[in-house]
Order: sequence, then structure tokens, then C-alpha cells
Amino acid sequence: MFGQLTEKFHSIFSTLFSQKTLTSDNIQDAVNEVRLALLEADVQYSVVKTFIKKVKEKAEGEDLLKNVKPGEQFAKIVHDELVLLMGGDEEGLHFKKKPAIIMLSGLQGSGKTTSAVKLARYLKKKGSYIKPCVVACDLQRPAAVEQLKVLAGQAEIDCYSIPGSSSPIEVAQAAINEAKEKSWDLLIFDTAGRLHIDTALMDELVAIKKIIAPEEVLFVANAATGQDAVKSATAFNEKVAITGTILTMLDGTSRGGAAISIREVTGKPLKFEGVGERLDDFQLFNPTSMADRILGMGDTINLVRKAQEHIVEEDAAKLEEKMRKATFNFDDYLTHTRTLKKMGSMKGLLGMLPGMSKLKEMDFDENELFKLEAIIHSMTPKERAEKIELTMSRRKRIARGSGRTLDEVNKMLKSFKQTKEFFKNVPNMKQLQKMIGGFLWR
Repeated sequence: MFGQLTEKFHSIFSTLFSQKTLTSDNIQDAVNEVRLALLEADVQYSVVKTFIKKVKEKAEGEDLLKNVKPGEQFAKIVHDELVLLMGGDEEGLHFKKKPAIIMLSGLQGSGKTTSAVKLARYLKKKGSYIKPCVVACDLQRPAAVEQLKVLAGQAEIDCYSIPGSSSPIEVAQAAINEAKEKSWDLLIFDTAGRLHIDTALMDELVAIKKIIAPEEVLFVANAATGQDAVKSATAFNEKVAITGTILTMLDGTSRGGAAISIREVTGKPLKFEGVGERLDDFQLFNPTSMADRILGMGDTINLVRKAQEHIVEEDAAKLEEKMRKATFNFDDYLTHTRTLKKMGSMKGLLGMLPGMSKLKEMDFDENELFKLEAIIHSMTPKERAEKIELTMSRRKRIARGSGRTLDEVNKMLKSFKQTKEFFKNVPNMKQLQKMIGGFLWR
């Protein structure tokens, strides 16, 4: 996600690892490098200036801890200041009225329409709301209404629109009037954006806000746009008083500027983040998690959350025991792979583990589960239990029976072995939960 920035931070910390202590000179060199790294990541200049000042003051005032290298101590200071810069704690939504009303705002292409459905689905899955509805008030972008309908249908969320209407204000008012009759307990309004900020856009948002009286006005920002997203957020905040930000497209090659700058500049919290294309790739923004990812420390916070959501604790304990005792077989692999698919891509999950980023290059065929199922189902019970060696003749028979090629069978066997090897050393659930409270340099 923050590849280049993460690499630069690693380089800075590594330089200090060879030092015996933190001195004025090596601290100055390090903060100079941090300054350049942040500016290259498109972090707002005033934010960088303030951040560097705080890091330097903390580093010069620190007493070197025993058994902690200068590089680790400096990394901890940077990590802690990044967490504070991005808000310190998680910030959820705040409602007093029923139905709860959210208005999304932002420029065209920021991901508002998708975020509207993702947010509605997220809140429904969490049990916060039983019957949410997304409202189509983006009547400027061609096919925006249809896109919202399709996504809402996939997410099993209600979608309100008025066919043929050219007035978003009319749609907004009608949705408010319909809410009680339809028993909607949450309304999320998808509003129009432009390629740039203009008077017509802002006047439309002000008018809609006046009618629907939202308690949450969320600015949707494309994380890849850096300072441009921050400037836009500032303009929207001045006009419609945003209550927070949703960062989108964090699965891309984001430089990190928006994630790091936007809260400090607008004074409004980062509340959610979109981390992939799937409707479930949406989560609460956690400053500690984001600082971990920026510094290449994995993302154990969200990894544990995903595991808790998709894995039954009793089943996890049984699977873990099989892993540790090397009795994990092909039937277990099939069950395990199906569970991981629900949690997200294998490469994404590996990237969430501290120190496991290199394993993202391993040959996990995450998009071809149906092939894996066909191959395993073509094995005999003894083959699935690994009681018989899979010789070449047996592999050829399995390939014919599954309708797959011999090469595909060999790839599956290779992936199976890699998974077994990986989970011999991966932290167990209790260890991962402990990591949330104290990673090496926190």
C-alpha cells in the first residue's frame, strides 16, 4: 500500500541500528530523512514541519532503554507520533435521531457511490442497523443511479431513487418522507461530485444538507491523490462542515499523504477506509493500524478482527492443533482455504502479518478455489489424508478425474506444502491478540 514510503522508513531506522545511542547528530540526520520521505509521500508541508518538530523533541529527550537499539527507539517515537497525528483513537459514528442519516460528499472519482453501499453493508453486518437504505442523489454522473442500484442489490441493501428525476433535492426530500413507511433505520445519501470544486456543487450540497439534516457528513477521499484530497476536504469542510473522512483505494499504490495529513488539516477524524474492491473490503479507521502499515509492521489489529468475524474459536483451536502436530491434510486445506477466502485475498492477509511481507510473493492461487476443490475431490480418502504418496501416476489420475491439467495438480500440491510450512511458524490467535497491545517497539 505505502511501498515507497515504508521502504524509506526502513532505511532510516536501519541506519540507526548500527549506532550505540541516539545523539544530536544522528537524530538530526534521521529527522531530515523522515522529512524528505513525508514530503515525497505528498504529506502537507505544515503537517510535516509540525510532525518533525515533535519527533525531534521526543528523540532528544529520550533516555535510551536497555536492550533496545537506537533504531527501534526512534521507530517507536515516529510510530507514536504518527498515531497521534492521525487521531490517536478510533472514531465511530454518532447519532441521536432515528432514522440515522449520513450524507457523503467528495469529488467525482473518489468512490462515493461504492462507499455508500460498503458503509451500509458494514453497519448492517455489525448489527447497528437492521434496514439501511442508500439514496441516489448523484444525478450528474451518467449511470451513477444504476451503479448504486446494482451494488445495493449485491449487498442486499435497499436503494431509493426517483426514475426520470433531475432534482437531487426532490429525491432527498422524498426519501426522508418514505423512511417511516419503509421502516428504514439508516439513510445514506450518495451525492454528486465534480472533477473540481465549483459553486454549483457546493450550493447543491448545502441545499440537500438543509433538507435531510444529517448528523454525519462524511467526505470521501481517494487516498492516492495525496494533498489534492486534503485541499478538497478543507474546502468541503468550510462549506458543509464535514464530521469525518472515508479514505478509499488504500489497496492501490497510495503514497500516504492523504492518510497522514487530512485529520491534522481539517480537524475532523478519519472514520473509515476502503481497502479493496469487494463490498466487504471496508473497515473502521484505526490510527495505530495505519501507523503500523506505513512503517511496514503489518496490521495485526484488523487481521485479528477478520479472524474473529469468520473463524469459530473451537474450529480454529482444532485446526491450529493439526498445524502444530503436522496432521493437517488435504481435507483440512480445503476447509481452511474456503475460510480464508471469506476473509480476503491470501496476499492481503499475508501483508497484515508483521515481518511476513516477503511471503506475499508465494504462489497462492487465491482466485481458483473451484480448481482446488475439483482436484481434492478427485483424490481417494487415503490420498486426502496423506497416507499414500502422490506419485506421478496418481497425479495424472487425479488430473484426469478432476478435468484439470497435471501442471495445475502440481501447483496445488506446491501451494499445499507452502501453506503447511507457513502455518508452522505463524503466530497463533492468542499471540496475534497480544500483538495488538504491544508490538516490539510500541
